[in-house]
Amino acid sequence: MGTHGPRRMAREAALQVLFAADLSGQDVDRDRVRDSFDSVAGEFDLPKRARERALELCLGVVHHLKDIDLAIAGASEHWKIERLAAVERSVLRIATFELLFEPETPAEVVIDEAVEVARRFASEKSPAFVNGVLDVVARHARGGAGG
Repeated sequence: MGTHGPRRMAREAALQVLFAADLSGQDVDRDRVRDSFDSVAGEFDLPKRARERALELCLGVVHHLKDIDLAIAGASEHWKIERLAAVERSVLRIATFELLFEPETPAEVVIDEAVEVARRFASEKSPAFVNGVLDVVARHARGGAGG
């Protein structure tokens, strides 16, 4: 409870970076993310490990953005990814990246973390929404036949 370890700090920093890159209204790409990362990381007093992890998350999301957005769209039946609030979209993208491409992190951990981050940064309905979407993503990514 209330643990604010390097992984949570990294997720929160990654959220701010992706959110900022997303809000710039242009495509979220490597350069934009690196620019955002430098300005955001400057505002956070991040330990080295958290900083490295945050950049890893950001670049992973950018690298796999199409797959990630497809997974989110598939899991959130009635929502187009561009209609989601930017904070939710960024929280979902980070967690979906972890679920799809980092199988060593247990799905429950990824989902719990995303819900906590959503609770801190998004609207009051966000945690339940994020939980529901990621639940489906996790089932598809890890429950079914892996590709």
